[in-house]
Amino acid sequence: MWIWEHKDWPHFIYDKEVLRDAERLYLKRAGECIGSVKCFSDTEQENFKIELLTDEATQTAKIEGELLNRDSVQVSMRRQMGLSSDNRKIPPAEHGVSSMMIDLYSHFAEPLSDQMLFHWHRQLMNGRTDAIQIGAYRTGAEPMQIIAGNVYDPRVYYEAPPSNQVPDEMHQFIDLFNDTLKMNALERAGLVHLYFVLIHPFDDGNGRIARALAEKALAQEIGQPSLTALAYTIEAEKKSYYAALEQVHGLDITKWLVYFAETVLKAQENTLNRIQFILQKTRLYDRLRGQLNSRQEKVLARMFREGINGFKGGLSAANYMKISGASSATATRDLKDMVENGALIKTGELRHTRYHLNIK
Repeated sequence: MWIWEHKDWPHFIYDKEVLRDAERLYLKRAGECIGSVKCFSDTEQENFKIELLTDEATQTAKIEGELLNRDSVQVSMRRQMGLSSDNRKIPPAEHGVSSMMIDLYSHFAEPLSDQMLFHWHRQLMNGRTDAIQIGAYRTGAEPMQIIAGNVYDPRVYYEAPPSNQVPDEMHQFIDLFNDTLKMNALERAGLVHLYFVLIHPFDDGNGRIARALAEKALAQEIGQPSLTALAYTIEAEKKSYYAALEQVHGLDITKWLVYFAETVLKAQENTLNRIQFILQKTRLYDRLRGQLNSRQEKVLARMFREGINGFKGGLSAANYMKISGASSATATRDLKDMVENGALIKTGELRHTRYHLNIK
């Protein structure tokens, strides 16, 4: 018996008490995120939001095995937000997912509707030419199955409701989403994500839209875009995500909600780390004002673009030469100077020498 064949479907049950501490921590951290971002300049706020949305767009696609060009996604977002960007041509998939993320960000407070979901689906499927329903719920007679294993030994680990039931299922889902605004944030976000995935109303894109719905629920709780790096965090531990979904068999979804709450809290922690990284960047630039030449400024900017994890293994002299166009001798002098003025920290010796941002 599939979960939707249960006589009490879709009346999920769970222990609210196990989420109580997580809910309190989520609201506390949400306030910290909002307050910290207000310390940024207007330009820093815009760049931070675009960076986070770009990561969410590319990572939510990557979870489903679709690799997007990050720079194209970001340029598309900047154009749609009326900000400066280069004039590159944006591929359809990158334009579509960036449009959906901007729409989610801009209209988080609006009630959910079939039309909103169809609009998101058309954006996500932008450029697709294969035979799938786009901007409409699935209608095929074939069962919608989630299959694991190889082609010689496939295993159906979930089958969604037949397509002729989808309109009624989605009517109930949309009513639940719009009628649960007073539900606790983590409880509601985890519930709507799982419920939507179980219905699996579209031919493709269900996971991406389910994650967007969770973000919408979180944003509605705090009254503004949540800036939670949810897809980024899920992608980093993708096996755990699919394992948690696969373990849902009955209507008691307590274990799923605990997993999802923990994931959201990890995502919040990631966002807070990014905010701290930007504040550290600002302090470092303030401290180094007037002390860097154009080559050093170019390399430092490139290092910051790598984000909180920096260059894998650290910056090498060869990296410096490639980024700045400097000769070997000039790179050696520049790097020595950047260590002395506190811009970089040096580790290793000789060919193992690497440089890291000196941020505290």
